[in-house]
Amino acid sequence: MSNLIRLLGRRIIALPIMVFGVTLLVFVVMSFSSADPARLALGESASAQALQNYRELNNLNDPLLLRFWGYLTHLVQGDLGTSFVGVPISDMVAKSFPITLQLTFLGLILAIIVSTLLGVIAAIYRDRWPDQAIRVFSIASLATPSFWLALLLIQWLGNVPGGAGLFPAVITDWVSIGENPAAYVDQVFLPTVALAIPVAGSLTRVVRTAMVEELDRDYVRTAIGAGIPKHVVIGRNVLRNALITPITVLGLRVGYLLGGAVVIEMIFNIQGMGQLIFQGITRNDVNIVQGVTVTVAIAFIVINVLVDLLYVLVNPRIRSV
Repeated sequence: MSNLIRLLGRRIIALPIMVFGVTLLVFVVMSFSSADPARLALGESASAQALQNYRELNNLNDPLLLRFWGYLTHLVQGDLGTSFVGVPISDMVAKSFPITLQLTFLGLILAIIVSTLLGVIAAIYRDRWPDQAIRVFSIASLATPSFWLALLLIQWLGNVPGGAGLFPAVITDWVSIGENPAAYVDQVFLPTVALAIPVAGSLTRVVRTAMVEELDRDYVRTAIGAGIPKHVVIGRNVLRNALITPITVLGLRVGYLLGGAVVIEMIFNIQGMGQLIFQGITRNDVNIVQGVTVTVAIAFIVINVLVDLLYVLVNPRIRSV
């Protein structure tokens, strides 16, 4: 138990340090933007005095570190600032971020299910035709960008000319699962598949390799030789031990899914973080871009810390690390 507490303590201590570093990096990078916040907020016809007053009021003339400290102080309180049109960015993120998280985790769940199933089958039937077929699928999935797959899925299955008309190609109004479960599944199916398949392709190879290494260990041959059915050995021991490496890769793939969800949202017109950051870019609203970037970066850090802690649940031996 003491080892587990030390592990949790290290992760908890590292979390705010990583968040601080990422926030500082994003703030410094965005400070080099050529956009003038005062001019964007007040318009081109604003007088020089009005521009100066705005800069003084919003501390834009302060040194960089002082401005960052003010931003960090507000961030701790959940305040991401205000857009140049006067709308709190926290309100925008609170509306958009849950949608992006839903797409990310739906894609993650589907990728885990597909990769685990195919990886185990490929390992059991290694070097035979199921393994070869799954290898082709993995390579093809890895070579397929999620945005291109999304376009193909729309052409094949979407309600567009020439498509099967099974799923909406453009989502005009987001429906929560509590409002209408059937409509929710319809609107998330194509985006989820487009996000999951490339990740499933890479994870399948990782699961297959880890399973093969575990199946070759002495304890597996001993257990099977003792009369324990092979499927019991695989389900109780091999799969659990082989999941360590895939989980390591999984933490990195969450960042890929978050970034991919932002792009996929643009294709399907989903009102998530992708639309929000596109809105900030087209309006040259640095505050929106900064708020979205910081939010996604912090989410990525928190998720990776949670994945690190998941190691303990999968393999108790890691508690001694």
